[in-house]
Parts: sequence; structure tokens; C-alpha cells
Amino acid sequence: MFRRHIWAILYTIALVGFTVYIALDTFVLETVYETVEIPEVTTSVTEVTEITTVPETTTTVETTAEEITTSEETEATSEATEASTTTASTATDATTTVTTTVATTATTTAATTATTVATEAETVITDSYYSDGNITITITEYRENDTTVYVADVVLSSAEYLQTAFAKNAYGKNVTEKTSDISERVGAILAINGDYYGAQETGYVIRNGVLYRSTGSSDNEDLVIYADGSFEIISESDVTAEELLNAGAYQVLSFGPALVQSGKISVTEDEEVGKAKTSNPRTAIGIIDDLHYVFVVADGRTDESEGLSLYELAEFMQSLGVETAYNLDGGGSSTMVFNGEVINNPTSSGKTIKERKVSDIVYIGY
Repeated sequence: MFRRHIWAILYTIALVGFTVYIALDTFVLETVYETVEIPEVTTSVTEVTEITTVPETTTTVETTAEEITTSEETEATSEATEASTTTASTATDATTTVTTTVATTATTTAATTATTVATEAETVITDSYYSDGNITITITEYRENDTTVYVADVVLSSAEYLQTAFAKNAYGKNVTEKTSDISERVGAILAINGDYYGAQETGYVIRNGVLYRSTGSSDNEDLVIYADGSFEIISESDVTAEELLNAGAYQVLSFGPALVQSGKISVTEDEEVGKAKTSNPRTAIGIIDDLHYVFVVADGRTDESEGLSLYELAEFMQSLGVETAYNLDGGGSSTMVFNGEVINNPTSSGKTIKERKVSDIVYIGY
């Protein structure tokens, strides 16, 4: 009896094994395609070093002044031998004037330089505010539709401070890490979860000016962040990843949909996506003006916070005055980190407040 069914049993075992492998490969097994090198994070120590080296410039210039003085005095002495006492006195007065002028100018320049560097190095940090001359971030907590929403208003002096990072410094499938851990490693001042590219087989991936995935889908609506910090919403059916890269795309995030375009809501009240239905925790990013952004994370799935629908999120983003806004990965992924602390309440089940590991972040930092 057993021999009669041996092949059926073996076939069933093989089929189950194959199914388990496919499931593990799709959702669990970590596959690294490329390792990303992270540059050293610049700290305020460098700025302090610059301040302390300024006096050396003063010393050098004063030495030059002394050399000038010596030269002038030698010439004056030579002339005094051949001329009258009055002429020698005049030469000496001129020498003193040159010495005083050069030394004063050198000292003033050095002092001005020191003051400028010190001003640039000044950093102000509180629980809800950060400013250092290049980056200004203000955190505000709102209450919308029975939901707590956290908004980071960000103003930058340069688009170079708006960056992205991969979990474990690696581009791949199922490579994940907590938003807070990625944030700490790259020295982020502010961070939110990204588009969780690693859970998808398609969708353009361009990060920090490097093209990692060019396989698109006609259904994907992406956010393009250009090198100058400007935003654009594109459809992957209309343009290739290579064309975007050549046009200056620095970041491309593929989740969606677009929430606001040209200041107008671009989703309907009934519109949702399979990835995120009804009221849920949400993450979004928007641009108000040149180098002026908002990072938004809404809590959800708890007694304290119901969560937002896509349309409610779009309404809220519009109320902040954004020109363009885009929906990022939400649900259990929604996390905001500011100055090393998770400031929202991330949850997948609603029963425990706990960060979910994600594949990437969007952050502000050096």
C-alpha cells in the first residue's frame, strides 16, 4: 500500500518544500545586491578646529608685517646716511605707519574670520527644534480626525542635506532595519521611513544620484526629487529610470499615490491602494517652496489614534500649504525620528508600540 503511494508522497513533500522556499525567498531570506559606502559624518568638531586655527593666521600675517617693517627700516637707514636728518625722520614715520596699518588689518581680518566661523558653528537644539545655519527643523504635533499627526517643517540652505539611506548600507531584497537604527548610523537629524522598495519587485529606485532598479510598472506613480531639491510626480509608463537620471533625478521614491499636485488634492475620497486601505498610520513628504519641506507621520490603529485615509492625509497636507505631496509606505512602517528619538507611536497590530523594520529612510543630515 505504502509503495503504491510513494511517488505521490514524495511529490507532495517536494511541492511543500518548494512552496516554503518560495515564501521564504519572497518575504524572509535576505539578499544583498549591492553594498553602499556611507561617507563619514561631519561633526561640529571640525568647526571648532577651524576656529582654533584662526589665530595662527594672525601670527603669520604679523610676522609678514615685521618683515615689511625690517625691510622699510633698512631702506630708511640707508637713505638717512645720504640725506639730512629731516629726511631720515620722515622715512621712519612712514615705516611706522606701514607697520601699524598692516598689523591692524591682519588682526581685524583674523578677528572677523573667527567671528564668522563661530557664528556658523552655533547650533540650537530643543525637543521640538533644531537650527545650525544650514538646517532648520520645527516639530509640531496636530490632532486631525481623531488622530495624532507629527509634522516636521524643514528649511534648508542646500538640497544636499535632503538624503536617503538603505537598511544595513545595502541595496537588496528583504534587507531591513529599524528607522531609528538607520538614522543613527548615518547621523540623521530628522528621518522618516521611505518607500520600502525591498518589498517590491518593480518600481524605480534612484538614491543619492545612483540608479539601482530600472524595472518599472505602468501603475506606479513616483516622486522624483531633483538635485536642486525640487519635486515632480511622474508615471513610470511615461519615462524610463535612465531618462530621469539623465534629467538630474537625485532620489526616486516609488510607493504613492501623489496626494497634492500644483497645490490641489490629486486623490478622491474613495481612492485607496491595495497597500493601504481605509484609516491607517501614514507617512508623507511635501514641498512648500524652494528648499522648504514638510515630513509628516500620522499615528493609527490604536485607541488614541484612529489613523487617516489617503484623502484625509491629502487634505491635511494641502492645509500645510504644500505645492506637491506624496504618500510613502505607511501602516506599521510609519516612523519619525528626531534628534535620535522616535517621536511618534509606530505599531503594526495596534496592541504594541514597536518599530517595524524597513528597507530605507528619507532623512535630513550631513
